[in-house]
Amino acid sequence: MPDAARTGERIFRGIPVSPGVCRGKILVLGKPHGDVISHTQISDEEIPVELKRLEQALVDTRHQVLEVQRQLTEGLGANDAAIFDAHLLVLEDPSLIDEVTKLIRQDKVPAGYAWQQVSEKYIKTLSSIGDDYLRERATDMRDVAGRVLDNLSGRETNLDLRKLKEPCIVISYDLTPSQTAQMDKKLVLGFATDSGSRTSHTAIMARSMRIPAVVGLHNATHEIASGTYALLDGYNGQIVVNPTDQTLFEYGQLVKKRVTLEERLRDTIDKPAITLDGVPILLSANVEQPSDTEAVLASGAEGVGLFRTEYLFINRDVLPTEEEQFQAYYQVADALKPSPVIIRTLDLGGDKFLSHLNVPQEMNPFLGWRAIRFCLQERAIFRVQLRAILRASVTGNIKMMYPMISGLDELLQANALVEEFKTELRTEGIPFDEHLEVGAMIEIPSAALAAESLARRVKFFSVGTNDLIQYSLAVDRLNERIAHLYEPTHPAIIRLIKMTTEAGAKHGVWTGVCGEMAGDPVLTPLLLGLGITELSAAPGAVPQIKYLIRRLKMTEARELADFALGCESATEILTRCKKLATQVAPSLFENFAP
Repeated sequence: MPDAARTGERIFRGIPVSPGVCRGKILVLGKPHGDVISHTQISDEEIPVELKRLEQALVDTRHQVLEVQRQLTEGLGANDAAIFDAHLLVLEDPSLIDEVTKLIRQDKVPAGYAWQQVSEKYIKTLSSIGDDYLRERATDMRDVAGRVLDNLSGRETNLDLRKLKEPCIVISYDLTPSQTAQMDKKLVLGFATDSGSRTSHTAIMARSMRIPAVVGLHNATHEIASGTYALLDGYNGQIVVNPTDQTLFEYGQLVKKRVTLEERLRDTIDKPAITLDGVPILLSANVEQPSDTEAVLASGAEGVGLFRTEYLFINRDVLPTEEEQFQAYYQVADALKPSPVIIRTLDLGGDKFLSHLNVPQEMNPFLGWRAIRFCLQERAIFRVQLRAILRASVTGNIKMMYPMISGLDELLQANALVEEFKTELRTEGIPFDEHLEVGAMIEIPSAALAAESLARRVKFFSVGTNDLIQYSLAVDRLNERIAHLYEPTHPAIIRLIKMTTEAGAKHGVWTGVCGEMAGDPVLTPLLLGLGITELSAAPGAVPQIKYLIRRLKMTEARELADFALGCESATEILTRCKKLATQVAPSLFENFAP
């Protein structure tokens, strides 16, 4: 909802996804029509015709997507263009196409109606998933589905943003990655959408194109008219309609402050993450695919603290082979050596399952058949991955960790399999790192409580704070009704982390954090004070974390941790964290919102 302000000024607040400030006239695109195709019957003779139309529409759409991908490669490079690989996979998904074909044949309906019904079912399923990454793939699916429908109906695509006449700020209910890729940066000053999140491909592309962007405005397309003069703030996630002279002046100051901060952060990138009193911290980055290595290097991170391997398995119809996995792991490790690369074994389950696996529906999948539990039962799948990781370890800088370990028995089973597959490789004469370090993720309270036993059998711990908080406090952070109960500074979470670091230190095992807490500079001093010696965050967050570490004394961090361990209030702990972080790195926390 907009905020009332002076002299007609109105502020609409959303989610910042691409930094920058711009001002100009608004162009409102509105919500896509989403016309429903009528349910008509066709004759038996028309079925082959409709099947042929579907085939041609898929071919035409593929050509269009490839052309967009080619243009993006020329403009931004192959990494950003790889976003459209997901679109191409949709067009080749046999389960999707078979279902559409079956509907045409059995129900005798036109190709357009069948495609719309099946694709909408897929989109609805993806939209309801709890995982941010997978939920955002619904936008990719909607983009491709719309293109296929346009080709089936012979209508022009709703909007070509390359044909704009004058500079403007685009506001839409949503923008597909294809539409974003077409933007002329000279004419699209910035854009905002009613829907969307930080993890959408549209948001990722906006950052790559350096176009200021805000998403999640809810109803801006209904409240703001085309032609209205406005200012878009991609730092704080808001649009100011009819800004006053005072607001424009204040934003001028904001831009100056941001430029100064960004220069300081760039100056920090090539420097070590070491506290003022000489304590080194290993600062790593989280990645999902081999192409992310460029972002890791550009961020100043010292390697990878979390390689999410499940993204090699989803959005495809057959399992990745041992050779495919080996190449992906080797490519990342080789590009970053001698810096360490920690590969997390398959974390499928919960809301991330392979589409072709016959997985029974569970009442509560987050407490069910997932992660290490899945791997220990699906040993053929686990064997292929473990062999690939072992083979890639010849680079000498790979480490491996198991997700969702709940106790000693699972760890022993997994370690036994690793030894079994090491023996296989030795017999086959295939080289690997005999001293590959293996660690366990601490993301279940029982693992923290059993950390003493686990520490005797691993080389390191990595705390997955997202799940640790969720499981410890029984809070689904995606549930708006109880999201306020999701508290990283809850005393119970503080003590579980401390329990883990103490058990690790006792047995010479270091402890890192790879969850969202690791990417929050407010919480950095607290984590270091609790004994965390490695932090792994999204590449974009690394410079800020390093900037703070280099201005912090470990003595201050330990004093903060001592306070937190003796405090009974999550709010008081968070307040103290903010106070210390602001003291040591004030420019990170200045109020950049006028």
